[in-house]
Amino acid sequence: MRLFALIGYPLTHSFSKKYFTEKFEKEGISNARYELLELPDYQDFPQLIASYPDLVGLNVTIPHKQNIISYLNELDAASSARIGAVNTIKVLPDGRLKGYNTDYYGFRLSLEQWLQKLNVTPTSLKALVLGNGGAAKAVFAALEDIQIPYQIVSRQNTLSTISYEDLTADVISTHSLIINTSPVGTYPKVEECPAIPYEWLNDQHLLYDLVYNPAETLFLKKGKQQNAQTHNGLPMLQLQAEKAWEIWNTD
Repeated sequence: MRLFALIGYPLTHSFSKKYFTEKFEKEGISNARYELLELPDYQDFPQLIASYPDLVGLNVTIPHKQNIISYLNELDAASSARIGAVNTIKVLPDGRLKGYNTDYYGFRLSLEQWLQKLNVTPTSLKALVLGNGGAAKAVFAALEDIQIPYQIVSRQNTLSTISYEDLTADVISTHSLIINTSPVGTYPKVEECPAIPYEWLNDQHLLYDLVYNPAETLFLKKGKQQNAQTHNGLPMLQLQAEKAWEIWNTD
């Protein structure tokens, strides 16, 4: 029995086990199972690996997408090495661990499909990216590759970021694509949302939330109230999961 799993902390919000369990049943895959393995401290990762000798592949979520890299033997140059964050790990036949970033694939393809559906040209947009963690790293790379300029918004001002307090009416009006890469608003804290000035949004704005549980976060609800177009993270989850499955099953 091949074991696949998600590591991170907490994992109460995750749909990954449900997604893969249903996939295995639907496709008649009887020699695999998928589990949620909570890992509060990333330094316990080697012990976790040793405890599950049947592990074939792992997904990685908040808050370990960056710090887990120090325990890997190899990084996929096309994705995780460039991005600096890992969300998929393959256990190689010799036991070595190789990291990948399928968030990039899932985000980029889902964004391009959404923009095509809306008949919006990517290069006509400028984006605000809310958050600067591991998930954001994949978003930055995807935006660069489809030539959408972006500004990072974080809790503190740095050389590369602005703070939420810096979000003036002019900044909001000139950045029509707003992407939430933070976990704010994730179940069970559904009453929370990123602290942006929603009153300045309008029907020209596009709000993309990487959060998929709940399906409509408060961030998206507030955007919809201002007539913005909205998109949640479920298509990204599904696309990145299928990419991970492809990686785990390719020699």
